[in-house]
Amino acid sequence: MQNTIFTGSGVALVTPMNADGGINYPLMSELIERQIKGGTSALIICGTTGEASTMSDEEHIECIRFAAEKSAKRVPIIAGTGSNDTAYMVDLSIRAEKAGADALLLVSPYYNKASQKGLVKHFGAVADRVNIPIMLYNIPSRAVVNIELNTFKELAEYPNIKAVKESGGNVAYFSTLINESGLDVYSGDDYMNVPVLALGGKGVVSVMANVVPEVVHKICTLCLENNVLEAGRLNQKYARFMYTDGLFMDVSPVPVKHALKLMGIDVGSTRLPLCDMDESKIEKLKAEMLKIGLL
Repeated sequence: MQNTIFTGSGVALVTPMNADGGINYPLMSELIERQIKGGTSALIICGTTGEASTMSDEEHIECIRFAAEKSAKRVPIIAGTGSNDTAYMVDLSIRAEKAGADALLLVSPYYNKASQKGLVKHFGAVADRVNIPIMLYNIPSRAVVNIELNTFKELAEYPNIKAVKESGGNVAYFSTLINESGLDVYSGDDYMNVPVLALGGKGVVSVMANVVPEVVHKICTLCLENNVLEAGRLNQKYARFMYTDGLFMDVSPVPVKHALKLMGIDVGSTRLPLCDMDESKIEKLKAEMLKIGLL
């Protein structure tokens, strides 16, 4: 396989739910088609935005299998299989590969507070057992620990560890990772998309692409064509929506599911312990969407 898993806009796809809390596969099929039509370059299935943490193992694998079948190799399927239990993560990753995943997204182990040595062993355990590319996911705000530069360098020695989704929000760290880690670097936050691509990043794993796949695709394309100023202008139009007044006014993926429902795409609610936003927040989200022409 090529070293780069994808270039441009990858969507952290929401998992649509029925009223009874079960997964709405017919709507998932529609969401996948909508993303591909909108120019999305990769589908990230069963990540944080996809609510993998509240799925059963059977649901987790079935979502990956279903997405791989519907995508039919038109865009890569990147399956979230990270865990804070190494043995469980290895087993889930093997099953995801068999289910048709083109690559894996492995979040750093949360709660355990692993050492940097432990992180190398943790991720390396999967790299030794699968044959598809791996994207590491560094998100200190959720996982507590930060994957350090030297750890990334060591992990880059594994032939199938290819990339990192970085969500630390530090531009200087992004620059260092791009220049020195030996891995392809993707922004894990929409608001960092333009600066990361301008610095040489490969793309973004986007929450906003659930709502406006065409816009995120265009922002990435403009950056990759070295038209960063125009990309920045387009990005600014959605700046408040992609962050404080929109998709992150509450814990993700709660706001993005509300945004889709406001647009008439009934993806259902999140599973507990996440729950719907208060009406006041929904109205604030609606007002921001009206302001930028999404409603």
